[in-house]
Amino acid sequence: MARDRKAARHRTRALAVAVLMVGGSGFAGAPASAASLPKGHDVSSHQKNVDWPKARAKGASFVYVKATESTDYRNPHFGQQYDGARDAGIIRGAYHFAVPDRSSGRAQAAYFVRNGGAWSADGWTLPPALDIEYNPYDKKHKCYRMGKAKMVGWIKSFSDEVKRLTGRRPVIYTTAHWWNTCTGGSGAFASDHALWVARYHSADAGALPGGWSYWTIWQYDNGGSLPGDQNLFNGSVRQLKRFAGGS
Repeated sequence: MARDRKAARHRTRALAVAVLMVGGSGFAGAPASAASLPKGHDVSSHQKNVDWPKARAKGASFVYVKATESTDYRNPHFGQQYDGARDAGIIRGAYHFAVPDRSSGRAQAAYFVRNGGAWSADGWTLPPALDIEYNPYDKKHKCYRMGKAKMVGWIKSFSDEVKRLTGRRPVIYTTAHWWNTCTGGSGAFASDHALWVARYHSADAGALPGGWSYWTIWQYDNGGSLPGDQNLFNGSVRQLKRFAGGS
């Protein structure tokens, strides 16, 4: 997903598929019923002030809005994007872009929750999401100078703090390649963390990060009819609302 730092205008696409554990089958390309799945998208400061009624008219059922990065950045358009989506009748949630070599998982989680990453069981708020992918600021150290065990510990620390502060485990946005490279394909999170996986190449569509067997949100393109990246939810609109509500 998007980084908003001026020093990193061009984002490296470590393709991902967003997955929530709703369906009962593994991902093997776009599901036959993809056309009927709830459409969504994700936005950051790059989209600036979004025309939310227009997005809703084009079929948006849900959106994730970038809230924070590390412990020193907050999306300046977050209020208009997050509140505007709700006002237009779109289920919305917030995500945090992780930079693990700058501070602890606990510190970044606390900053995130204080600056938009909270959750409410109102049926309109998706669980907080952690966006973790290849290091955009140091291509020589794509895993943030961390070994696999240390990276797993960082993610666990972030997740535990989000759970403590909000009552929900975060959705994890990642790619199969990053996850398997930087965590060793850890299966420590699959049982209680929904997967949001980005994947754009249909030839690789069968791959999921280690540990997960199901996808919930699939980010399949970085442009389309909706502002920002294009996503699908693996379930019905009713299931989407139940997921937002905490079921």
